[in-house]
This record gives sequence, structure tokens and C-alpha cells, in this order.
Amino acid sequence: MSWLDRENTIAPPGFNRWLIPPAALAVHLCIGQVYATSVYKNALVEHFDASLTQIGIIFSVAIVMLGLSAAVMGTWVDRNGPRKAMFVSAVFWTGGFLVGALGIFTNQLWLLYIGYGVIGGIGLGIGYISPVSTLIKWFPDRPGLATGMAIMGFGGGALIASPLSSALLTFYDPEFGTPGANAGDAVGKLFLTLAAIYLVYMLYGALTIRVPADGWAPEGFDPKTVASKALVTTNHVSAANAIKTRQFWLVWIVLFCNVTAGIGILEQAAPMIQDFFRQPDGVSLVSAAVAGGFVGLLSIGNMGGRFVWSATSDVIGRKRIYMVYLGVGAVLYLMLALFGGTSTILYVLLAFVILSFYGGGFATVPAYLRDLFGTFQVGAIHGRLLTAWSAAGIAGPLIVNSFLDAQGTPGELNAEAYQPALLTMVALLVIGFIANLMVRAVDAKHHEPDKHQGSAKHQEPAKHQEPAEKTELEEEHK
Repeated sequence: MSWLDRENTIAPPGFNRWLIPPAALAVHLCIGQVYATSVYKNALVEHFDASLTQIGIIFSVAIVMLGLSAAVMGTWVDRNGPRKAMFVSAVFWTGGFLVGALGIFTNQLWLLYIGYGVIGGIGLGIGYISPVSTLIKWFPDRPGLATGMAIMGFGGGALIASPLSSALLTFYDPEFGTPGANAGDAVGKLFLTLAAIYLVYMLYGALTIRVPADGWAPEGFDPKTVASKALVTTNHVSAANAIKTRQFWLVWIVLFCNVTAGIGILEQAAPMIQDFFRQPDGVSLVSAAVAGGFVGLLSIGNMGGRFVWSATSDVIGRKRIYMVYLGVGAVLYLMLALFGGTSTILYVLLAFVILSFYGGGFATVPAYLRDLFGTFQVGAIHGRLLTAWSAAGIAGPLIVNSFLDAQGTPGELNAEAYQPALLTMVALLVIGFIANLMVRAVDAKHHEPDKHQGSAKHQEPAKHQEPAEKTELEEEHK
């Protein structure tokens, strides 16, 4: 399968770099389905006779494996290129759906943990980082825009998956979403269908991706215009050295806090809006179909924020844009906790903007890393940073689901039941805001010796140098 090798994906002269974002989107739109799990969450609760926390663990395991696989495989992805990484991602992601479906049909929850959680999570991690370093190299003049174009697909994956899943679930079980209906069989069939669809699109992305030739640069690009901006370096830091810096761990805290604050709510999005507008008789003013549409709307905010806010960061800088994500985000979360249940319009507006900040944080962080550590091994550094996502994947849903399980049972909760969880998110955002303020430029002691090759050991010494060095030694000896 030599067509997967990096050397067979080098773009020919005159290749149009704008063909790369669609290839990256093909993968990210598929793996972004993980944000649509709330559409069938309650159905799995009833099918397995489990709690919200037990079903929420599936999502958490997937996110944990995303971060771990990205951290472990980041250097492998940089070395072998995006095509091979996208192919491996497709195999694991679709394989996870198949094993998960088997778990649903046989009523074995542990198989769903292994399938969608572990196997699918590995596909998530490899697929997520596979195009990032490639895009940054294709767009050195606009790294925020480049990563935003690809990573917005991950946020927009639920925009496609939510209505598609709702339609397929209703097709497989016309009574899906009605009280007392056990729609586990429909969810299993949904998994099989999504596996087939996603395999086709992810293989398309793998076939069309290309990497730039060594030394390539966009016409008219001057690195000095980028280096003149605050916190932007023209030097390079290896992945091994990056994790030794204070800056890496400060950005890790920033990402963890931003993700935890958003991921717990996003994982609960569909039932949450129903609970916020539940009447005293227990009936919600928001139907299951409308709640599914709300998840799709949040995906628009998530997707749009990844593109708009990351592109904005090219103008105002990464540090300032994170001050917006975390500072303004904390205020909006506070408003959602205290006043979200007073108006559906206010609730939807607040949630939409909050999710745009959440998505923007993901899309901007690769460019933030590029600014601080350079382009050498930025994919591997990004992979290691995504362990913050793994931690947030546990913390976010655990915080929300634990509070909700303590407040009552699914279908009987109201807006007040969510206040403790939302106020906890406000505190996390404030911590992230402080960490972001502390980010400074990386100390020169962490820079690689040669800023173009990344490390002196990667350079081939000129053949004429060896005799010259011997001559000098001989003279010194004499």
C-alpha cells in the first residue's frame, strides 16, 4: 500500500493549496459526529437500563482516547504524513461503530465502551491531528484561518449528524422519542449506517490530501511579517522540549478549562434544553425533535466559531482571542445559570455564543502552538496538548452528570438542577483566563540549533568539512 506513504503525497509544482482544506474537512466532518451523541443518549439509558453517568462514560472514554492517541501518535503522524494517518483513522472510527452496534444488539454495554469509546476514540485522535501540521505548512501566512477551516468541520460534524441521525432513528423506529419507547435497536442500525457513510468520505479525504514540497512557500510570503507579531517566533522547539516549558502547561490549562466548560453541556445539549423549559406537570415545552434541531443549531455556533474566531486571531493575536473565549465566556455562563430558563430566545442565544467560543478555542490552539514553538513537530506538540481534551472529556460530563444524578431522574429535571454545574464551569473559565494571562514567549534555551531543519542532528554535514576539520586538528597537534 505504497500509495499511503508520505513521499507519494508530495504536491507537484503549481498545486493549488486551496484543495487541501476540503480534504481535511472530509475527515473532520465525519469524526465530528461525536458531538451528536446526545441525540440518542436517553434511548441508550432506557435500552441498557443505565444512569446518565453510565451512558455519559461512553462519550468520556472516546474523548480520553482521542487525547491519548493524539499524544502517542503525534510524532508518527508527522513522520508518515496525513494520508496514512487519515486511512488509519477511517479504519478505527468506522470499526468503532461496528463494535458499538454489536454491543447494542447483544445488550452488552461494555462492548459499546470498547467499540465507540476505545476503538472509535483512537480513530478520533489520529483523524483530528492528521491534517493540522499539513495545513499550517500550506498556510504559513494565515495559520489561524487554515486550522479554522479544517477544525470547523469537527464542530460542524454534528450539524450533519444530528438531523441525519434523527431522521434515520425515526425511519428505523417510528416511535423513537415517545415516552416509554425502547429504541435501542434503532440506534444499533444507525451505527451500522453511519459506519458505511463515514468510511467512504474519510477515504476520499485520504486520497486527495497532499503535503508541500520541501522549501515551498506561498508566492509573496515574507516570514518577517509574521514574526513581527507578539509571541510569534521564527525559531523551533521540538515536541520533547515543548513539554518542558511553562508555556506548554499554561496553554494546557487554558484548553482544559475552555473544553471542560463546554463539553459537559454539549454532551447533554438535547435533554438540557427540554429540562430548562419543563412545566410543573413534567411535560417540556421543547419536543424531542426540536431538541435535536437545537443540537444542530449549536453545531452551527461550534463550527462557525472555529472559523470566525480563529481567523480573527490572525489579526488580534492568540492571547487576546483567548481572553475573549474565557472572560466573556464566564459572564455568559453566569447569565445562562441565572436567567437561561426565563426565555427560550435568551437560552438559545447564550448557548450559541458559548459554543462558538468553545469551538474557537479548539481551532485557535494549533496556531497558538505554532506561534510559541514554530512549525517543526507542531503536529506532535498539538497531539500532546490534546491530553487536556482527554482530561476535560472526563471532567466535563462527570461534573454535569453527577450534579444531575444528585438532583433527580432524567425527564423530571428543571433549570435549577443545572445551576451547580453551570456555576462550576464559570469558576473553571476564570482559572483558564488567569493561566492565559501568564503566557510569555518561550525561552531561547528551548530552541532547536537550526531553525530550518529543527535539529542539528537532522543535517547532513558537507563532505568538504571533514578534511578541513582534520587538518585543523593535525595542526593543533603539531
